[in-house]
Amino acid sequence: MHDLRLTAPAVSGWLVTAYVLNAGFAAAVAITVFAVAATALLALRRQQARLLLLTFLVAAVLALLGGARALVVSSGPVAGLAKGHAVVTVFAVVTKDPHAISARLYVFEASVRQVEAHGRVYTLRSPIAVFAHGPARFQVGEHVTAVGRLSPSDRPETAATMSASRLDHRASAAWWWDGSSRLRAAVVESVSESGAGPAALLPALVQGDDQKLSERTRDDFRRSGLTHLLAVSGTNLTIVLVSVLLVGRALRIRGRGQWVLGLLSVVGFILLARPDPSVLRAAGMGVVALAALGYGKSGGIRALSCAVIGLLLIDPWLARSVGFVLSVCATAGILLLAPRWTLVLSRWLPRWCAIAIAVPTAAQLACTPVVAAISGEVSLIAVVANLLAGPAVAPATILGLVGGLVALISASLSHLIGFAAGIFGRWILAVGGFTASMPGASIVWGYSLWLLVLLCLLLIGAVSQVFARPWMLAGLAMALAVGFARPPDRGWPPADWIMVACDVGQGDATILNAGGNSAVVVDAGPDERLVDRCLNRLGVSKVPLLVFTHRHADHIDGWPGVVEGRRVSAIAVGPSGGPALSGLPYGHLAAGDSFVVGAVSLMVLAPEPGYVVAGTDGSALNNSSLVMMATIRGMRILLSGDIEPEAQSALLSQLSTVRADVLKTPHHGSRHQDGELIAGLGARFATISAGRDNDYGHPAPAALQLLRKSGITPLRTDLRGDIAIVSRGGELWAETR
Repeated sequence: MHDLRLTAPAVSGWLVTAYVLNAGFAAAVAITVFAVAATALLALRRQQARLLLLTFLVAAVLALLGGARALVVSSGPVAGLAKGHAVVTVFAVVTKDPHAISARLYVFEASVRQVEAHGRVYTLRSPIAVFAHGPARFQVGEHVTAVGRLSPSDRPETAATMSASRLDHRASAAWWWDGSSRLRAAVVESVSESGAGPAALLPALVQGDDQKLSERTRDDFRRSGLTHLLAVSGTNLTIVLVSVLLVGRALRIRGRGQWVLGLLSVVGFILLARPDPSVLRAAGMGVVALAALGYGKSGGIRALSCAVIGLLLIDPWLARSVGFVLSVCATAGILLLAPRWTLVLSRWLPRWCAIAIAVPTAAQLACTPVVAAISGEVSLIAVVANLLAGPAVAPATILGLVGGLVALISASLSHLIGFAAGIFGRWILAVGGFTASMPGASIVWGYSLWLLVLLCLLLIGAVSQVFARPWMLAGLAMALAVGFARPPDRGWPPADWIMVACDVGQGDATILNAGGNSAVVVDAGPDERLVDRCLNRLGVSKVPLLVFTHRHADHIDGWPGVVEGRRVSAIAVGPSGGPALSGLPYGHLAAGDSFVVGAVSLMVLAPEPGYVVAGTDGSALNNSSLVMMATIRGMRILLSGDIEPEAQSALLSQLSTVRADVLKTPHHGSRHQDGELIAGLGARFATISAGRDNDYGHPAPAALQLLRKSGITPLRTDLRGDIAIVSRGGELWAETR
């Protein structure tokens, strides 16, 4: 039997932390006072109520610490300076490796230790995100001086964002960070000769470095349920942990020595993969596995509860993280279900094969309701894909890590190990591509979430019976194969579509149906292949007008995907300009311009004629976005680019009221929205184009809450893929691909 006594403190502490991060410090104090009072009352009257005492105590500690951390981030000097867009000098320590956004722009996270502004110096600790131009040259742990303009952050866990105009090195990183950075570079070097695909995948498996992965690979893995392999997860850490412990056992390390070796492995893994939230989650789940090894299966849930409490003490924002929910659910599913299923399967299968089937099945069933609640989809192929890819993950990860260690001594020798790792990497890529291409890989879940929970519980009860009978398992596998190969087809695009928000990752591409296989394309997203696929799915062969709302890479870089193989007639841009394509008419638009393109009527609402872009930072370009009202079959669609509250407020003041049936949500659903404009639209739907797990936290919870409060249904491409707005017989509704 599992020890469930710590489950109540862990769950209550989790819920309380999630609440106070949104409600603020006052709520944290109130909850803390109540919890302390309840604890004192119980201690006086019921000495035996230890579990309730512990539950209230954990809730009090997590509420107070979580609320205090949120208050420091949102109300400190850095956040205050960001509200005024102050130009400052900061002295900071890099806390997250630089991530390339485009060829000349990158971002990294840092902890500010000192900030100078308006003649004053503040000494503090405050997290910020720094955007800078040029090649990335800094590493985690390095001390830097940055000069630039602060802006409010879209992410609640960072106090501000900085657009840096100058970055200088101040001090080198500590030896442990320097050593881990050298090993990370060595891993990349060891697999550099294994082929483009494996060379991008293997660093993601070993250390969570996914910068070289293509959008196609990301899409394939997302559809096939293998996304967890592309970022550091409990799977990666478990592979490393088990391998190290086996080596230790071979070297006659026993008892407490195995515990020490395991904990050192966890610490080393955190240094290698960096202490990001996903890595901390993985480390917590790894410690759970280590504790379960020490205490037996009955101690697994107790260890998981302790891990939840400990991780929330380290990083309160995990309480609102989808990844954290999935990690806990998967680990709980494995601890509760996998041992029994392994035992049943072992009666007619080798033990290693029984484990390979039981573990991913348990994890997938435990996570399915959560995934469906988030994405509205249920993956039917995920278990199969994980079963096929699973045997190759461990050797690919271990060989990649060993190759990196060898590369510190001999690069040429490491290439041989990297080539061997690449063989397993190719298999994983092949599985991801093959399973993602199956038409029945996932289905849209349009029913009650509680119905899905009930269905999963029934499936859990039935799985033991299926696993105990080989003929039933074989029959189920054949039925699933037929379903994947020939699923019911509801068709795409839906009939009478008027607008589609394409799933192009972290960017914008909006398609307006002009009739006769032609469409007006507003922005092209960051990746030419993704926008090309979207247009192909819609059957668009002619683009009479291609509009670029503003000159940001996530809106213009995909233009070759629009032009290639299609007849484009003209290009229109706003004040910030856009790509000028040879041989095509090119014009600038401003407020007051209106025209008709097939079935689409367009009116430009902003910016005003003669508008001058006030600077080159992100906010200046965002606020220069073209804002247009498109009317198709009597339905009004507000296309708002990336305008921020200043431009939104100016738009409302110039036009008094703006009404629309559909809103293309400004700036990918950032937290910076003008509530009066949103509330006054009277829109039914709002499309939000954002990349899954993007670094900006888009869409922000505050923006989603504002939309829902205004009676507008948000539709997100990161969760639902392409989104179609349909108008038929005067009725408006939405369908997702």
